[in-house]
Amino acid sequence: MARYHLDARLAQDIIARTVRVIDCEVLVVDVRGRIIGSSDREQIGELHEGALRLLAQSHLPSHESDAAFFTQQSEVCLPLHLDSELAGVIVLRGESGSLRQYAELVAMTAEMMLVQAHRLNAQQQESRQREELVLSLIHHDQLAPSLLVWADLLGIDPWLPRVAIVIEVESDVQDADAVLSALQQLQHLPHSLEAGDLSTLVSLTELVVLRPALNSAGEFDADSHRQRIEHWQSLLQDQSPLRVRFALGNYFTGAGSVARSWRTARTTLRVGKQRQPEAHGFFYQDLVLPVLLDNLRGGWQANELARPLSRLKELDSNGLLRRTLITWFRFNVQPSATARALSIHRNTLEYRLNRVSELTGLDLTDFDDRLLLYVALQLDE
Repeated sequence: MARYHLDARLAQDIIARTVRVIDCEVLVVDVRGRIIGSSDREQIGELHEGALRLLAQSHLPSHESDAAFFTQQSEVCLPLHLDSELAGVIVLRGESGSLRQYAELVAMTAEMMLVQAHRLNAQQQESRQREELVLSLIHHDQLAPSLLVWADLLGIDPWLPRVAIVIEVESDVQDADAVLSALQQLQHLPHSLEAGDLSTLVSLTELVVLRPALNSAGEFDADSHRQRIEHWQSLLQDQSPLRVRFALGNYFTGAGSVARSWRTARTTLRVGKQRQPEAHGFFYQDLVLPVLLDNLRGGWQANELARPLSRLKELDSNGLLRRTLITWFRFNVQPSATARALSIHRNTLEYRLNRVSELTGLDLTDFDDRLLLYVALQLDE
């Protein structure tokens, strides 16, 4: 039996293509002898006697069976083959003396269409398996045995170290087709995805790309991945008016490494949009601490960390002390550099920091207290 059989849609396509050029009735019969395509819809589902006779001979050696035969003067049947396997039967009815020649041409056309449909079906199945493999890699620490088999058939190394890149189209765009098109463009633009890249749509607004993580020297070079993302940004900027954002996750090793990389990429995207809403590219390596702290948001730990800063914000009505504190941390708690950045005297800076200590109840000369306040600021952004 053929691995890919005729279906009703393909049968009707065959008929539609052939009846425009030949003046006779065309039927398409499946390997069970049932009519699945006809210009006369009432015939669909009926058994065809001539096709059944032809199918019954399909198991005989070629010298004992006819390639085609007439069931009556005005009808001819010819077998359809795919990869040397019987896939169905073409039946032509008419008064023309060239009916046999017409049938051979129709059968040849039908077999070409069948081959094309078979290839398309195989490509679609391969695409689905690739998507399922990628989704399994980002959602699970272990691959199912069946997916390992498919990975081997597809020539994909499931153990290759990979790093995740999340690509998101702005979700408040009303035209869902435009959003989907922007993501699909990246998958099909020349010189965008490279050999070894795996990609799939995670949602209507999100595409994930799993790139081989290591360079030719066997090292993780975050800058090379950054350059690739910047290249994608320039490609999409020329192709789509929509806002597209990219986020690079961290590189991990061991079981579940790809899933962890994907989670850090998504968190990097979320944190990056909060901190730099106008930016288009975000990188875990630039946002390590706020990304790692992100899971604390909404928990009791975050509430505890926020208590000293909350007192400061309540009593610092114009935000002056908070801005001073942020600048102090930005300049690695160096008084001179902080004072210059704020255009104030060092004594003024010292006064403000002492005021912060009074309001928060934390000693800024103590490392632990400094750390608590710094983490609270990170969670407050």
